Amino acid sequence: MDRRIFGLETEYGVTFTLHGQRRINPDDVARIIFRRIVASGKSSNVFLENGSRLYLDVGSHPEYATAECDNLFDLLAQDRAGDVLMNELVDSAQRQISAEGTSGDIHLFKNNVDSAGNSYGCHENYCTERDEDLSRHEQFLIPFLITRQLFAGAGRVITTPSRGTYFSLSQRAEHIWETISSATTRSRPIINTRDEPHADPERYRRLHVILGDSNMSDFATVLKVGATCLVLSMVEDKNTVLRDLTLDNPMKALREVATDPLGDRNVTVRLTNGRELTAWQLQSEICERVENYVQGRDLSDDQRFVVAAWRATLDQMADDPFVLADRIDWITKMQLITQLCNSEGVGLSHPKVALVDLLFHDTHPTRGIYNKLRLKGNTVRLVTDEAVNLAVSTPPQTTRARLRGEFVRRAKEKRRDFTVDWVHLKLNDHVQRTLILKDPFKSHDERFDRLYETL
Repeated sequence: MDRRIFGLETEYGVTFTLHGQRRINPDDVARIIFRRIVASGKSSNVFLENGSRLYLDVGSHPEYATAECDNLFDLLAQDRAGDVLMNELVDSAQRQISAEGTSGDIHLFKNNVDSAGNSYGCHENYCTERDEDLSRHEQFLIPFLITRQLFAGAGRVITTPSRGTYFSLSQRAEHIWETISSATTRSRPIINTRDEPHADPERYRRLHVILGDSNMSDFATVLKVGATCLVLSMVEDKNTVLRDLTLDNPMKALREVATDPLGDRNVTVRLTNGRELTAWQLQSEICERVENYVQGRDLSDDQRFVVAAWRATLDQMADDPFVLADRIDWITKMQLITQLCNSEGVGLSHPKVALVDLLFHDTHPTRGIYNKLRLKGNTVRLVTDEAVNLAVSTPPQTTRARLRGEFVRRAKEKRRDFTVDWVHLKLNDHVQRTLILKDPFKSHDERFDRLYETL
């Protein structure tokens, strides 16, 4: 599949504190944040003018699912637009709480683990061809996903009885228990196989990857999704012979790789064929195979960017990973924490380290640590503020999201009662007209034009 539809789902963490003490429980904070949404949409589960979905998920986590994208830079703008939209809701909720006489601040975090150890996700969705045989995914995609922590991990300080306190590449690694499964919460898998294609089920299925961390970095977000798309293309191409990289113990490999960010312990992963490689060696081999696969192919600009960035990132990691502190989340965070520990003379278990670890993910545009670095120009930016602000109200123009976003905008303008999901556009009038859009690649449709004219 040369052209692919993809999207991101981000579950945010919320808290309301005064001088570090929680004042309102997260359930109530989340409901206050969604008051404006419920008032306008009569529900805490709505689709927006930019084609995205915004809803209150289980566990009181606000969740933003981007519109369908077929370009990585569009996806990045749509993902960042989610932060903007959520912070607008937080600002509104903050004013309401203050008006009611309660002091404190709402914090919205783009992370994956709370202080109690509960995990919430950043899920990736990839439209794939309908194929029930996932053996090639086990052989090639799973090893890639496990070792891509090297550039996609968000980093976290973890304390366990067996290892003590250490810096982990990934926030999600400790919370994943299977490779491929239909479960989501009981035993979280790397790939969730629940068959909800949000498209023509005869032609497509939706690959739901729930392993990944939420990234603050533009670069890491684009590289994470872009490299996965390229690997998927190889896996789907049955004319391409894949070397079997099946891991002997995937869950052990996932956790071992996460505990060795700088390769200090020379951790290797073992394949079922007996080979042992470091995470870097396995990633480098996969990257080389992708480079050979795309040679001579007509790649889009964003795909060419990913191929070059992937190789350059791995080469730099082999030389000096801290040079990548302006583009890889875990390296940025590790550098900040190392500087704090050295300057304050404290260890990883110190409360100041925990505070930096958390505030790194605060989405407030000027209060969050990562966003402060972004404002100072200390991070690689791949999308402009203008593009992000446009994505707040405008859907991608090359996918089905364009139709959904235009329908929502027009129906709201005309004060029409409507119902929308990923596939259906419905006017709730006496005729009960419903348009079914099964092709996520299709951004124009004559049937839509006729329905639009009736609004």
